[in-house]
Amino acid sequence: MINNTGSRIVGCRTKCPGGNISKFSDCTGSNGCCSSSIYSQMVLQEFSVSFDEDGLSTGRDQACNYAFLAKDSLTKETDIYGLLSGGYMQGLLDWGVADNGGLQVTCGENDSHPSGSCFRGHSDKLTDGLRIYYCSKGYVGNPYLIDGCQDINECEDPDLNHCPIGCENTAGSFHCKHSSNTIKLALMIGIGTGIGILLLLLLGWWLHKIGKKREEIKRKEKFFKRNGGVLLQQQLSAPEGNVERSKLFDSKELEKATDNFNEDRVLGKGHQGTVYKGMLTDGRIVVVKKSAAVDAGNVKQFINEVLVLSQINHRSVVKLLGCCLETEVPHLVYEFIPNGTLYQYIHEPDERSPVTWEARLQIATEVAGALSYLHSGASIPIYHRDIKSTNILLDENYRAKVADFGTSRSLSLDQTRLTTLVQGTIGYLDPEYSQSNQLTDKSDVYSFGVVLVELLTGREPVSSLRVHDKGSLASYFILSMEEDHLLDILDPEILKQDSKEEIIVAAHIARRCLNMKGKKRPTVRQVAMELEAIQSSRSPVDIQLTGIW
Repeated sequence: MINNTGSRIVGCRTKCPGGNISKFSDCTGSNGCCSSSIYSQMVLQEFSVSFDEDGLSTGRDQACNYAFLAKDSLTKETDIYGLLSGGYMQGLLDWGVADNGGLQVTCGENDSHPSGSCFRGHSDKLTDGLRIYYCSKGYVGNPYLIDGCQDINECEDPDLNHCPIGCENTAGSFHCKHSSNTIKLALMIGIGTGIGILLLLLLGWWLHKIGKKREEIKRKEKFFKRNGGVLLQQQLSAPEGNVERSKLFDSKELEKATDNFNEDRVLGKGHQGTVYKGMLTDGRIVVVKKSAAVDAGNVKQFINEVLVLSQINHRSVVKLLGCCLETEVPHLVYEFIPNGTLYQYIHEPDERSPVTWEARLQIATEVAGALSYLHSGASIPIYHRDIKSTNILLDENYRAKVADFGTSRSLSLDQTRLTTLVQGTIGYLDPEYSQSNQLTDKSDVYSFGVVLVELLTGREPVSSLRVHDKGSLASYFILSMEEDHLLDILDPEILKQDSKEEIIVAAHIARRCLNMKGKKRPTVRQVAMELEAIQSSRSPVDIQLTGIW
């Protein structure tokens, strides 16, 4: 039994062996050896051992009885007699101060505070009845003595400080001395490091910009080739090429001109693309048409049309200033025409621009003259294929400008017709062309005839109110003339102007343009000449009506 352990009982019981033992297989009490663990948090200030036989204390020494404290448990290889003849077992002593008010310990001037020379801590291996003290960092000594923790002078030990010039010891720590040169050097090093980091960042940013720029150049080259830019350059470099009329715009220039294609700059949208208003760096107001994607099989044809249209120089045709092919879809640049479309002029009139007969006749004559130039005056015949009032623009003087050549086709000089997919607008589309897919110059004549009827009647080309003729203005107009009701469908505004004879002659011209058989229609040049005759003579009785039907 271990005595003086307080209230806890610690001990073990064993049977005496039959003979002497020098080795044992275990220490569980079966062969003269037993062991017991002391409670891990027991405060053992002193101890004594007693041996009892049969539960009764012998009260006398027994030479063969031994007891000892050990850190670890006994093992099979433990030599009991070897321990008795000068051997030892490991033990563990952990010191503390009993916190029972009987013993007072002063820890420097700031007891239990890390900033002092020592402070009170704790140990998980001891009971709450003990106080454990340690010297603070930067101090060394015995914390259980008054002023027992002494400051360490780090300045005396080069391993404890790394000051390049000088060291100044402080309580629990130290400071490095710095000269003005050292401060300057530190500042220079700091500034140099900062500049170096800044330069590295700038270099990284510059390399990133270079990489992005190269990617952008490759992307533009890809689009340029896909949109036929190489073919266009070859054409422009040819002797007959006209570089000034076929300018290749840079994408950045058009982005700047349209405020990055801002929605506020949109003038109109259609199946051929979106139209934006913009201003070039030289101050010119332009229209930028962001075309629909060009099919790979139509690139050559598209470039040919750009070249042809760029060489058109007619006062009644909107001028193509150039194009941009380094974008995902081609961009066409036209001159800006300020007064909207003929459709708006006819069907949405305002007080500033009265729709007089003289104005309507002037517009019709100019459109016919532009089509005559395209069909027979240009170096290569061009068929517009989508003549309608929304594709006729009016300038500041309300002069007509034919626009939107997105569906136009050019023919070689030996061609008179072209087999192609039907394109156009309902109400203006040549019925013969829509049935045969044979595009001729007379297809534009039919479409012009519908525009001329719009000018005469002020009515829209298609209306749900006209059921008997399937809503077609052309059919309604022809039927009215056949039934001698022409004056009933004319716009009352133009009948007020004492130009009845001129209007009737123009109506007969429109009727001929709308003939169901293309061969019986006049050429657009004949139409232009007859309208010019009405304008120049201003005497309709002198105009011969022979061949009007």
